[in-house]
Amino acid sequence: MSFTSLGLSEPILKAVAEQGYETPSPIQAQAIPAVISGRDVMAAAQTGTGKTAGFTLPLLERLIKGNRVQSNNVRALVLTPTRELAAQVNESIETYSKYVNLNATVVFGGVKINPQMMRLRQGVDVLVATPGRLLDLYNQNAVKFSQLEVLVLDEADRMLDMGFLRDIKKILALLPQQRQNLLFSATFSADIRALAKGLVNKPLEISVNPENSTAEKVTQWITAVDKKRKPAVLSYLIKENNWQQVLVFTKTKHGANKLTRFLEAEGLTAAAIHGNKSQGARTKALAAFKEGTVQILVATDIAARGIDIDLLPQVVNFELPNVPEDYVHRIGRTARAGNTGQAVSLVCADELPLLWDVEHVIQQHIERKVLEKFIPVNELGESRPIRPLKAKKPKKPKKPKAAKVEHKDGQRSGENASGHQVRTPKKRGQVNAAQPKANKPSSKARRRKSNPKNKNTHQ
Repeated sequence: MSFTSLGLSEPILKAVAEQGYETPSPIQAQAIPAVISGRDVMAAAQTGTGKTAGFTLPLLERLIKGNRVQSNNVRALVLTPTRELAAQVNESIETYSKYVNLNATVVFGGVKINPQMMRLRQGVDVLVATPGRLLDLYNQNAVKFSQLEVLVLDEADRMLDMGFLRDIKKILALLPQQRQNLLFSATFSADIRALAKGLVNKPLEISVNPENSTAEKVTQWITAVDKKRKPAVLSYLIKENNWQQVLVFTKTKHGANKLTRFLEAEGLTAAAIHGNKSQGARTKALAAFKEGTVQILVATDIAARGIDIDLLPQVVNFELPNVPEDYVHRIGRTARAGNTGQAVSLVCADELPLLWDVEHVIQQHIERKVLEKFIPVNELGESRPIRPLKAKKPKKPKKPKAAKVEHKDGQRSGENASGHQVRTPKKRGQVNAAQPKANKPSSKARRRKSNPKNKNTHQ
């Protein structure tokens, strides 16, 4: 099968050919015809299988034949969880729309909003956005949805993990009811399916790989390391194996900064990207890493979404993630587009439960290698037998709290209407506010009353 058999027009095929692609990936082969036909789609495919092109190519094909976009309007909206992913999707759209008369722009937080408002004035055919910044622009009347034809949720699972569900629901309430809905993600959890029930209409479900499976061409292995020696082990592996491009994952922003400083002190070129970095710094670091001027990119999980490098050879888990599904997303940054890659994890004894969780999710034991120069003092325990995965049930929605019944002005409450007054227990020495305080006789009057000489006698 080739791209020419999927229903794409000549200008788009020309742009695809310029990128060196001839044969569509499985997710593209199934999704592109369905999207062009106007069907709603739910597609689950692991990272690196070409799912971005799976919706950008047919999206552009559909928009070619539509009406011209009006001022401040958008015809297609793509929502992503992170700035980096938004920028990467927009870059893909610009690449494939090179020979068609369509325009696209990207909006996200961390940068000034005024330039984004100016770009939206003329109207855009495709708007790629993060949920928060999109709502900001809508509240300032900078974007309208009356012409919206297609909605795409990319990395929908990550958006829910990051707490965007409320923002997504707000955005859905603003959109026209008649539209095409596309959900593309690396995985589809039970929560995602619960969200999709009220979003997509008789969708075509596409699942290229089993949930949480890892790419076949990724070579995975772990090495047991004492926690304090992890930075030295990482530096040793990079220098000993002459790794020229390495993506390293840490749990925390502080950890990413600390590790970057250590690697630079070792004579290696490194940069960190995470949520505390400005958007300009993140974009600059990512560009330098892609160009090869920075050898090592140290990232947190959220910031790494959107890192799309076809020939990235090495991914290192400096620390295992707390959420085992994130392991799949991490190592999916390598072995993309049919290439091979290697994923290495540095695991200390404290991380054994996290290792068990990862191996359970990917349904396989990860090969262990011993580094003779770094034999750990604290031994890493054995792996557990692999248990079959159980289907997760979607979370039950929380019941809304019952509103307090308030009576209107002049309306008697239930207690007073029945002639009863609510009384509270009275503390010692406390006067009931509902009863007026009795006038006590003065001390002078009491003495006069008690003294028999002061009494009037009538004889």
